[in-house]
Amino acid sequence: MKAVVDQAAALWRLDPARITLAAQRENAVWKAATDHGDFALRLHRIGYRSQDELVSELDWMAMLARGGMAVPRPVASVNARLVEKVDGVAVDLLTWLPGRMVGSHGALNGIADRPGHMRRLGALLAQLHTLSDAWAPPAGFTRPRWDRAGLVGAAPLWGPFWNNPQLTPDQAALLLRVRDKANARLAAIEQQLDFGLIHADAITENVMIDGADLSLIDFDDGGWGFRDFDLATVLMRQLTSPDYAELRAALLAGYAARRKVDAQVLDLFVLLRALTYPGWIIPRLHEPGGAERSRRALATALPLADAFERS
Repeated sequence: MKAVVDQAAALWRLDPARITLAAQRENAVWKAATDHGDFALRLHRIGYRSQDELVSELDWMAMLARGGMAVPRPVASVNARLVEKVDGVAVDLLTWLPGRMVGSHGALNGIADRPGHMRRLGALLAQLHTLSDAWAPPAGFTRPRWDRAGLVGAAPLWGPFWNNPQLTPDQAALLLRVRDKANARLAAIEQQLDFGLIHADAITENVMIDGADLSLIDFDDGGWGFRDFDLATVLMRQLTSPDYAELRAALLAGYAARRKVDAQVLDLFVLLRALTYPGWIIPRLHEPGGAERSRRALATALPLADAFERS
């Protein structure tokens, strides 16, 4: 991996000696220090995104930055390309945002005013949706689709969650029934829902805080989807918080500058968000911590699925 980093450094005129590993998640993110500030050198997971999808992500982020939103800005290589291929690995460079991650696994680390944080995050998501709606994507723009087929179709975007090997036969059958019921319910209302470009992964690890300012990173899963899905992604990680009701109300209040959110629809999307993770983890079960992450995903999804079936 370091050999790829060293080769990529030359494409952006970076000093390899000043590049260090910052995070190893879906992508490997390396921090590149320069005399003009810090940058994020991203080495993308092989096979996860196409070249066109990556360029589209960066075009979208560049538009959001021009619109005044706090997001990383893409930096072109010496070849005037936003994405380079190095030994089969897609690589890009982004500006490094100040601050720290809000937390991990849903924890709001060091956030004294938790409702205030949620209001600011709701407003940030509203800004993202508003800027995206005003934008005409360039020809060839392509991103994943978190539509009904991508959530509860026969081949969901993040995989068939009902096939998670940690499920018992009864649990797998429950998730299949819930998938069909959720599919029917979403089909009945989808034409009335707000649909457009969404971040799709505004979890605590992807929200940066610097003083009172929030910013979004990691648009890797961003694409076309229901706007309620962005809100549900935030809320799903807070379900067990004692102040969940207050946090939820604050998030929606912050988002209300854009539009009113239907509470019942939002509950449906919290379920749909929770169902994605048991599918997402299937090809990652062999990775360090994969089995435990799968158990956590099922511990969230199964009670929601059971309650939805009985509703």
